[in-house]
Amino acid sequence: MARLGITHETRYAYERPVAFGPHRLLIRPRDSHAIRIVEARLATSLPGQTRWSYDASGNCVCTFQPEGEADFLTITSSLVIDRFPAPLTDQAVADPHTVSPIVYGREDRAVLDPFIRPATEDADRVMLRWLREQMERPDEPAVDFLLRLNATIHDQFEYQARSAEGTQSPALTVARGAGTCRDFAWLMVEALRRLGYAAMFATGYIYSPSHGGIRGAGATHAWCEVFLPDLGWTEFDPTNGLAESEDLIRVAATRTPAEALPVSGTVIGDPGLSELSVAVDVQQLDALCEAA
Repeated sequence: MARLGITHETRYAYERPVAFGPHRLLIRPRDSHAIRIVEARLATSLPGQTRWSYDASGNCVCTFQPEGEADFLTITSSLVIDRFPAPLTDQAVADPHTVSPIVYGREDRAVLDPFIRPATEDADRVMLRWLREQMERPDEPAVDFLLRLNATIHDQFEYQARSAEGTQSPALTVARGAGTCRDFAWLMVEALRRLGYAAMFATGYIYSPSHGGIRGAGATHAWCEVFLPDLGWTEFDPTNGLAESEDLIRVAATRTPAEALPVSGTVIGDPGLSELSVAVDVQQLDALCEAA
């Protein structure tokens, strides 16, 4: 167990002063058995009203309305959290002997259906052909298959950091053989949905001492969450080949990447040239003896 300090700064710079419309912030984790928020501070370069709520997926959302005009806007979230790791166990899951279709109970299925339906097209069957290549024996347990697919994306695809907003389509990621953490997460989510798994796009932070050997440190990070009978929502990070790692700090999980933007909003007026910079720092503050 660890206590972590997280600083997430987003800065927009414009050629000319502008006014601002509402901004939607997905920057605060929700308290859970895995994460306890000890301190939370939000600092902005402009004054304005804030309103906190939960969206339909249970994510903590802040609506911020900046006041006045400026040629830049800075939003800084500072957190102190207690992180309680929950490593993937060997617990048997219901009906684990087939990769597809995995069997969900009626009550679970009613909730999970939106996360089972694919959200992207694969007109040329690029992703489908790649996915078929990943299928091995038909009696492979679900957890084994998920760990293998997670490792395959990590091992076979080239990681390329990209500052531009947006996420590649899964078919394009397969065709290019390269992408960012959000591209790899989205590929795994949409691939699993085509096999009948319920999967979500998760975003947040990753802890890495000195950023050594960890892809995606120093910025917001993305991974895949899969719902498994008896195990519930389970984290797989194909960018780093991790599963249920204590280094993953979940802020939000959504049906598509477009819903998971950490900061989104509008400007009023002509900004001219604009520039976006994001910096994330995650540091261990001290160790905890036990979970509460």
